[in-house]
Amino acid sequence: MLKRRTLYIIILIVSVLGLFVVQYQYLNIGINLAKVQFQRNIGNATQEIKADLATQNQLTFLIGHAITQDNSYFNTSIDSIQDASRHFLNDFITHRLTENGIESDFSYRLFTKDSSDYLTAPKVYDISEKIKTYPIELEGYLPLILNKRLILELQFKDINSYFLFQLNGLTIPSLIFIIAIIFVIVWVLRSFYWQRNIITTTNEFINNLTHELKTPVFSIGLATKILSENALETQKPVIELIQQQTERMKIHIEKVLELGTLESKKQLFELKKVDFTPILERICEDFKQLSTLDDTDFSFKIENKEFIIRTEASHLENAINNLLDNAKKYSEKPKVSLKAFQKGKNLVIEIQDNGIGLTKKEQELIFQKYYRVPKGNTHTIKGYGLGLSYVKEIMKRHKGKISVESEVGRGTNIKLKLPLQHE
Repeated sequence: MLKRRTLYIIILIVSVLGLFVVQYQYLNIGINLAKVQFQRNIGNATQEIKADLATQNQLTFLIGHAITQDNSYFNTSIDSIQDASRHFLNDFITHRLTENGIESDFSYRLFTKDSSDYLTAPKVYDISEKIKTYPIELEGYLPLILNKRLILELQFKDINSYFLFQLNGLTIPSLIFIIAIIFVIVWVLRSFYWQRNIITTTNEFINNLTHELKTPVFSIGLATKILSENALETQKPVIELIQQQTERMKIHIEKVLELGTLESKKQLFELKKVDFTPILERICEDFKQLSTLDDTDFSFKIENKEFIIRTEASHLENAINNLLDNAKKYSEKPKVSLKAFQKGKNLVIEIQDNGIGLTKKEQELIFQKYYRVPKGNTHTIKGYGLGLSYVKEIMKRHKGKISVESEVGRGTNIKLKLPLQHE
């Protein structure tokens, strides 16, 4: 159990790490694609900026007076002209970048080849920061009035952060899905082990209870044996019936104990090739004898041939007895029939009753452990909801099938299919 749990945890960790590695690779691909897109967009934007600044217009006229420090046209100080030029140029560049799909923060500087700065952006980056630069060599009006080569350098800081921001539509949903997957897996594993603990505790309780039942059953068996020694002839059939049912109770107790070991896979389920016909006939004869005491109308019809199957006979016998007992519980005047016949490569055993029937929902639930049909008088109809789950487990071990056909108010038909062995 501990080794399996450790294995599940290791698989979970490896799977989560794998998801993060895949996500990281997709993120790298996305960033590379974003870089390619950015380079194309910045190329288009710089061409438009270069073309707009090449001609004389209101912006270049203002910038020209700012970089030549000429205030003859404007009735204001050089500092005011330069400050206005700085902001107007910043707004112009922002507009051109936005038109080309670039909304990242930026700065700029306008300088000549001799490194003289003429204009800088309102927001200036520290030279120690990681800055990506895109120089634009201007042509036309502005270089001519200076008679120098003029460079407009665009600067971008934290460009990788900008790329990640652009990929938020991909990364954030992916991270949410990964977290959701981890949560669901952890919740499922936790629920699984919680249920396993409940099943283990329940099985321990049932095992302890059945062990406690062994003592009174043994006492009843011993008492009937003593009584049979001095019993009258008229009393002997009743005593024999009590002894028979006591032995049957012993088998029930042993099988409940064995069911616990079957579920925990601690016991090997040994299937042996046998002719099941005489065993099935004996089951029916015993049940018919018992039915006479509680006014149950029981009939059976077994095809006159050998039914060779691979079985753990005592378990299968106990399963059929469980089905017969259930068939007579939910009716005031029980009428039960059993048919056994070959159909194709299977032995088919049908058990029909005239009970209260089952709804579609109840038909899906009756094979669950501890489930009891919520009908009838639960004080007179005894049980713990273990019988049908036991039957289903036995059929599973026999590689057989069990099916239910039922209609409310008209009874239930349970069909067992067991694969036949052909010699």
